[in-house]
Amino acid sequence: MEDFLEKEFLNNTVKSYLVVLATIVVAIIIKRIVSKYVAHLLYKLVAKASKNLAKKSFSDLVVQPLNLFFVLLITFIAFEKLNFPEALDFKVYKVTVKAIIECITNGTLVVAFIWLCLRVMDFIAMIMEEKAHQTNDLSDNQLIVFFKDFFKVILVIIGVLLVLRFSFHKNIGNLLTGLSIVGAAIALATRESMENLIASFIIFFDKPFIMGDVVKVQNFVGTIEKIGLRSTRIRTESKTYITVPNKQMVDSILDNITLRTQRKVELRLELALSTSAAQLKELAPGIKSILQQYESIENYTANLIDTGKNAHIFAVEYFTSMPQEINEFNDLREEVNLAIILLLETSKIELAATNTEIKLHNVN
Repeated sequence: MEDFLEKEFLNNTVKSYLVVLATIVVAIIIKRIVSKYVAHLLYKLVAKASKNLAKKSFSDLVVQPLNLFFVLLITFIAFEKLNFPEALDFKVYKVTVKAIIECITNGTLVVAFIWLCLRVMDFIAMIMEEKAHQTNDLSDNQLIVFFKDFFKVILVIIGVLLVLRFSFHKNIGNLLTGLSIVGAAIALATRESMENLIASFIIFFDKPFIMGDVVKVQNFVGTIEKIGLRSTRIRTESKTYITVPNKQMVDSILDNITLRTQRKVELRLELALSTSAAQLKELAPGIKSILQQYESIENYTANLIDTGKNAHIFAVEYFTSMPQEINEFNDLREEVNLAIILLLETSKIELAATNTEIKLHNVN
């Protein structure tokens, strides 16, 4: 048995292979225990910042990438104890097989580590979102979503640089110097994207609108659902989902309907010329008495504003409180319109209509 264990195969004894295999098997068996223990320690550190955060939520985010990172790390450390086989000591396209394996190994470890960092970033964002929900300022929520995406992009860029450093042995300092020159050229080529990125920062710090606001921009009216690094997503009144570049959101004339203090209703009545002055004089108090009956109507006017050869023009304007739901607002308009129509019928006032006179002539 001892002779079998000391027998060499590909420059390593059978005993060495068995030790490596046993190490990997043990790592796979205990990975969940170790990962849960590490996750528990991390949870205790962050539990002070958020007492209401469910431990299961943290475990669901962190345990899986911890499992992968732990197994990969133990596996690669175990294989480092083996001698590299001479049979594999050859080159593929002027690159040794050993260098290729090291490149793949280091790259895989970096990717697993960055994945773990991204999950931790999600967890930190979850804590901040929980705290943001405790305040009435919705801008906190959109800032968290924005910076979560922003720092994830930074982490991915760092991951790419680490892969270049440890897998391809590139000097990051020289690479960053080269990237600064290339970055300037790319910035010129992608000027529009950079403008949208800068506009996103303007939106977040100037706060012309926040998520949940109803806005009107470029003939579209809808609710802000997401503000991203490049564009803003809007759910329109017709339930379509449009994407507007952030630069256009900043440069365009934007009407934030949510910030309105009142809703305005305009009603233009074109009355028949047969309406007498006495009837017109009594119409204004009648309409005002109708508007006074509704508590949600805050300001109103009713006046004869013009007269002409076709009709007397009577204008009615009133304002309602903004917190009122749109369905309640439409119901109110309907009630007011019906009440005004009833008043016109009672006062025997007719609306102007275009009369067409047709004459028939007999031709002998």
